Amino acid sequence: MTKTTLVLGASLKPERYSNIAIHRLVQYDHHVVAYGLKEGVVAGVGIDTVLMSYEHIDTVTLYLNPNRQEAFYDYIISLNPKRVIFNPGTENPELQKILTDHNIFFEEACTLVLLSTNQY
Repeated sequence: MTKTTLVLGASLKPERYSNIAIHRLVQYDHHVVAYGLKEGVVAGVGIDTVLMSYEHIDTVTLYLNPNRQEAFYDYIISLNPKRVIFNPGTENPELQKILTDHNIFFEEACTLVLLSTNQY
């Protein structure tokens, strides 16, 4: 089974870190799905604008500020990912407690750094 990463907060703008992360994840041969506000394609990955019931999500990597995350709490839990990555600026103690309560591992890290140092 392929490990799948969900990029939550994906952007079509090439200068956004979520966009760069999609490119790098694809470059490193990770299976990627993405959710964002605008439909489109980044590095061959379609950005969904409707929350999908993805199966077998290994990692959710967050590119939403803490105020915007609250609307996604139940969704993230429903995916039952193995881990959630809080990229810089997305740290959220409230969501981290919810993840802990559901036995979902999380880390405050940068997806781009994890990939470039073979720690992803």
